[in-house]
Amino acid sequence: MSDKDNTSSKMAEKQSGKQAETLAAQYLARQGLRVIAQNFHCRGGEIDLVCRDGKVLVFVEVRLRRNASYGGAAASITSTKQARIILAARHYLSAHSATESDCRFDCILLDGLEESRIEWLRDAFSAD
Repeated sequence: MSDKDNTSSKMAEKQSGKQAETLAAQYLARQGLRVIAQNFHCRGGEIDLVCRDGKVLVFVEVRLRRNASYGGAAASITSTKQARIILAARHYLSAHSATESDCRFDCILLDGLEESRIEWLRDAFSAD
């Protein structure tokens, strides 16, 4: 694969990721959650979506996997990935003076860019 092909592939992958996050945000909003932040970055971690579900702050990881040969979307959320999300969540809570907030970690799994392909895992993992 040439550098040009590799760059095009990465750009297409990034675009698909953005589409998946937008689809997930719209889906969660229809389920009653309020999206309050997208793509929160800190050194060492990132959170795709930060939502409110009543009084609970929800940190959401969105994973799109069109090919299940490597285990599908759920398998891609390794313990290392979880640790990075937890780190970013702690930074978010600290930056927003919300360290006393109840929170949970959800995952939105997609194997295609259609709402019917969404699998929502509530409380998918914990920081404890």
